[in-house]
Amino acid sequence: MTALTLSTAAAPGLRADAIVIGVAKGAKGPVVAPGAEAVDKAYDGRLAGVLETLGASGAEGEVTKLPAPSGFKAPLVLAVGLGPVPEKDAAYDSEALRKAAGIAARALAGSKKAAFALPLTDAADAGAIGEGALLGAYSFDAYKDNGKDPKSKNGKAPLAEVALLGGKPRDKAYKAAVERAVAVSEELNRARDLVNTPPNDLNPESFAAIAQAAAKEHGIKVQVLDVKALEKGGYGGILGVGAGSAAGPRLVKLSYTSSKAKKHLAFVGKGITYDSGGISLKPAGHNETMKCDMSGAAAVFAAVVAAARLGLEVNVTGWLALAENMPSGSATRPGDVLRMYSGKTVEVLNTDAEGRLVLADALWAASQEKPDAIVDVATLTGAMVLALGNRTFGIMGNDDAFRTALYEAAEEVGEPAWPMPMPEHLRKGMDSPTADIANMGERMGGGLVAALFLREFVGGGITWAHLDIAGPAFNEGGPFGYTPKGGTGSGVRTLVRLAELTAAGDLG
Repeated sequence: MTALTLSTAAAPGLRADAIVIGVAKGAKGPVVAPGAEAVDKAYDGRLAGVLETLGASGAEGEVTKLPAPSGFKAPLVLAVGLGPVPEKDAAYDSEALRKAAGIAARALAGSKKAAFALPLTDAADAGAIGEGALLGAYSFDAYKDNGKDPKSKNGKAPLAEVALLGGKPRDKAYKAAVERAVAVSEELNRARDLVNTPPNDLNPESFAAIAQAAAKEHGIKVQVLDVKALEKGGYGGILGVGAGSAAGPRLVKLSYTSSKAKKHLAFVGKGITYDSGGISLKPAGHNETMKCDMSGAAAVFAAVVAAARLGLEVNVTGWLALAENMPSGSATRPGDVLRMYSGKTVEVLNTDAEGRLVLADALWAASQEKPDAIVDVATLTGAMVLALGNRTFGIMGNDDAFRTALYEAAEEVGEPAWPMPMPEHLRKGMDSPTADIANMGERMGGGLVAALFLREFVGGGITWAHLDIAGPAFNEGGPFGYTPKGGTGSGVRTLVRLAELTAAGDLG
């Protein structure tokens, strides 16, 4: 993990491999952003012109490298685009700073130390820049060169250290912002690692073992229900999905408690460690990335650990519904009826609509503790990807105010999201002549149908929301901002922010 420090050093005298500065897009050309005054002065105030000559415009995502001025101990200046210059007296928003820091950190792979002289006016800016840098520096190297010489895909190790110039090492707010950035980023990167781990090494049992080890390290109570315990408890949904695999399912409960807590949140994550579709086998071309179908459980796991590391004054329980969905002679068939943990029966019309089955059992289990709110996170439907694309997750729920609060939390931390409805007329499509409900309904609006199915398994009177992260959970394209190729950790920061707001009493 990249180290993150606050520094009061001046840019010219700091020993580093590079000085990172910001450049914005102005009406008449690039504008050097605050934080880079010392660098601009060394260029006799002509840095903007030099950057423009090199082709820089200040557009978001743009990277320009140039030799450092004479007298600087760092040999390189890296200018990263921040996008449009803010309106008069306005500051650069946190997401622009996160993205710029992430882009710079990725561009500096192979470097030992970089000094970030981006706009930094308060502790919130320090947190945003730090978070962006730590997330942008991420690389998944566990399977390269037998792990003996970890390197990123371009042959360079991740940036080793980031120094935030203009920071205040002795200021409590700045120190807290950096500590938060480190905790959230490390846990989000842990979630990315889990998503990127091949399914031959990550199954329900090994995932549960990883959760147990982390829980022990951070003082979190953990309970793991194996196949026998699930059978005894009547968890028909989880068992039904896992029936076709040689790797048995698990339900993991992680409980972080605070002696000062006044509220209790429950997070529920879909953890299909590999999804073949089961008997309703996925077509060719749709299997290669299905190791990512446990992204919801990874997000929940990371969020609970982050809450513990931050010492948030709220009780947070995470439920990881883990199974591998495989076809075999013992697999659940289309037409089978499962009796769920809640007692309801479900006719399985499509075994590739399996996520809602494991979530249903976990939602009902979470409901038994009567939390103040439940949020489930899942790579649930291709329909949500069709609706919102690859970078935005959908938010549905049984309480409009809570759904709005989640949307605002997601926007605040830089996770694109959009509130979605749950039209009541779509519920009828899941009526079954055989069971209480079918696991499939109308094809159109499939993401909304899935949410309506989940709602059936939320305890009465409990506030609930559903995040369908099928689009942004796994990035098959090139990296952008602080988002890498592969697992992204989508949903982690929204859940952590929700826990922080709840702890502060800002959510009712």
